[in-house]
Amino acid sequence: MSDGTSTLAELLAGGGVLVLSGAGISTESGIPDYRGPGGTLARHTPMTYQAFTGDPVARRRYWARSYIGWRTMTGAAPNSGHHAVASLQRRGLVSGIVTQNVDGLHQAGGARSVIELHGNLREVICLDCGHSSPREELDRRLTQANPRFGALPTAINPDGDVELPDEEMDAFQVVGCRACDGGMLKPDVVFFGETVPAERVRECYALVERARLLLVLGSSLTVMSGRRFVLHAAKLGIPVAIVNQGPTRGDGYATLTVDAPLGTVLPELVRLIDTGTVPTGSPH
Repeated sequence: MSDGTSTLAELLAGGGVLVLSGAGISTESGIPDYRGPGGTLARHTPMTYQAFTGDPVARRRYWARSYIGWRTMTGAAPNSGHHAVASLQRRGLVSGIVTQNVDGLHQAGGARSVIELHGNLREVICLDCGHSSPREELDRRLTQANPRFGALPTAINPDGDVELPDEEMDAFQVVGCRACDGGMLKPDVVFFGETVPAERVRECYALVERARLLLVLGSSLTVMSGRRFVLHAAKLGIPVAIVNQGPTRGDGYATLTVDAPLGTVLPELVRLIDTGTVPTGSPH
C-alpha cells in the first residue's frame, strides 16, 4: 500500500474525523458517478428542479426512468468502502458523516447519524402540501398505473434514474399526491438548480468546525455544494485529506491527497489501525 495510505492512517488515528463522501464511494456498488472514470455526465444531463416542476413531459420522463432505476438502487449493496467508514465510526475515530449521495448505502453499511446533504431516494415529498411518504408506496402506485410498463434500461445514473428510449417513456402514467388529491410528487432529493435546505447546511458547517480533520471520499468537489465545506475547513486551519480517483477542485487545499480506489484504501486504513501499525491517538 502507498505511503499516502500510511500517512492517512496516521492522520485518522487521532480521531475527530469528519467524512464528506461523494458518488465515488458508491461506484463499487454498481452506482456510477458523474465525473469520475466512466462518469455519466458525458452522456446524461441530470434532471434540474426547473425542468421537473415546469415541464410535464420532462417530469413524466423522469418518473418513467426513475421507476426502473429504483429497482437497481434498492438492489445495490454497501461495498467495502462503506463498511470501512462504519468501522472507523464504531472505533470512535469518525465523529460525523456528511454524504452527497442519495443511495442510503452508508446507513446500510452500518454507519450512524449520517447527514444526507442532497436528501435521499427513500422518501417522496409533495411540492403542493409538503406531505412525505415512502418511496415503496409510490412504487406500488406506479406499478398499478402502468401494469404493462416493462422498459429495459440501457444505463443507470447516480441520481437513481436510468437511460430509456423516448418511445418507452411517452406512455408512462404519473400519479399525484394522495394527501392533497393530486399534488406534484418529487423524490426527496436536491435536484440540480435546487438549494440545499439552510438548516442542513448550518449543521454541516458546525460539524466542520468541531472536526480535527476533514476527510473527503470519492468527490471531485466540482460543485460548491460540497466544496464549500473544504473551503470552510481550510479557512479555519483544519487539515483536509482527499481520497479520490482523479483530481478534485479541493486538491489545492488538501494536506494529503490519495488517488486510488476507495474500496482498496479504506479497508487498508482500518487494517493499519486495528493491527497497531498506527497507534490510535497519534498526535499527527
